[in-house]
Amino acid sequence: MFGAGFQPVDVVVSGVRIHGVRGGEGPPVLLLHGFPQTHVMWHRVAPALARTHTVVVADLRGYGDSSRPPSGEDHAGYSFRAMAADQHALMAELGHERYAVVGHDRGARVAHRLCLDHADAVTRAALLDILPTAQVYDSVTRRLATAYYHWFFYLQPDPVPERLIAGDPRGYLHSLLGGWGSALDAYDPAALAEYERCFDDPEARHAMLEDYRAAASVDYDLDTADVAAGRLVEAPLLVLWGTRSVVGRGPDDPLAVWRTRARDVAGHPIDAGHFLAEERPAETLVALQEFLGATPGLP
Repeated sequence: MFGAGFQPVDVVVSGVRIHGVRGGEGPPVLLLHGFPQTHVMWHRVAPALARTHTVVVADLRGYGDSSRPPSGEDHAGYSFRAMAADQHALMAELGHERYAVVGHDRGARVAHRLCLDHADAVTRAALLDILPTAQVYDSVTRRLATAYYHWFFYLQPDPVPERLIAGDPRGYLHSLLGGWGSALDAYDPAALAEYERCFDDPEARHAMLEDYRAAASVDYDLDTADVAAGRLVEAPLLVLWGTRSVVGRGPDDPLAVWRTRARDVAGHPIDAGHFLAEERPAETLVALQEFLGATPGLP
């Protein structure tokens, strides 16, 4: 879906195989997807970025065609810290000591952790349609709990959510992709088929749930500790969100929130739901090109 200029990548890092594609030439940029998708979500954006950048588009552990390691009793195997370590090691294996990172949804949370755990490597970061993990859990209202019901449903012990979702995996997947302000017809049929293929795998669905279980425990504790210690993202940060997403319709100003977590924050909303890169690829691309310095006249 990315065109002839992209080649598949399969790299084993710390016993975990990370799958993706790469293409283009220039400064490296890592693109990370969110739930319940795979690296394919970037297919409408990555080829244009590859005209000026070396673009690496990767599946998070447990998602897509990356491997699905055990999570451990504390779920730490699917923490954003573990996922960030995977992606940092992937970029190092590909010869990129320093790189920009762009993440959507869960991938944006991994990008946030990359900025903190591997600050010397990240030159700049773009976060699409999220607020910080601890901020979300600490700001739960009836509205948020209704919109983000899955955050709490997925926390229930295995195998309850796994068994319930297994009753109609594709129907449930469609409800997710067609919710949060974006319609199901926003997706290219080939991309939707890829999401369906991966979501059909019970082990993949379990790994995705472990991601959410880790977020409510390991990741929440890490995020809270960072705030208490005054740790900030030092790299320039671009924040984008959909006007019709849960973030866009919430009471909090995303820029104001992220300015409590990073030193240099800019950004704006896009007329979309949650899935910006597929619903509004042109607008998303322009924002990323300007931020990454990929348009004529920019350094």
